[in-house]
Amino acid sequence: MDAAIARALAIGPDSSAAERTIDITTLGARSGLPRRIEIWFHRVDGRWYLTGMPMPRSWYANVRANPRLVVHLKHGVQADLPATARPVDEPTRQRVITAVLDLQNRPEIAARVGRRQRLDKWLAHSPLVEIVFDDERLPTQPTSE
Repeated sequence: MDAAIARALAIGPDSSAAERTIDITTLGARSGLPRRIEIWFHRVDGRWYLTGMPMPRSWYANVRANPRLVVHLKHGVQADLPATARPVDEPTRQRVITAVLDLQNRPEIAARVGRRQRLDKWLAHSPLVEIVFDDERLPTQPTSE
């Protein structure tokens, strides 16, 4: 695996918004057409996740209908990484959403998202999937983040 890709994927709690920003391409749930959006990705316990504000999201409907997607890295390296969106169990959901909100409730990030986020609302209504990359060489072991 390319060292620049490894660096781009090695995000943690202190990573900037730019370092977290990727594009994803999904297939439309109804249309079947490729849809590309910009989104933040998160790394918790050495694994990568996509989530969003607690409301319906088109990207989430798309990966539920067709879990294949492409992650487009943009910070420090340009790379298109094929992957699969995998549902998560409830303990993982609690752990990941809590970590994401801890990040988003930091003053420097909260100013960007507009207001303090509530854990109960996120747990009940936010989309969440794990990103599983096709390339088995990508590190997926827990790290000290």
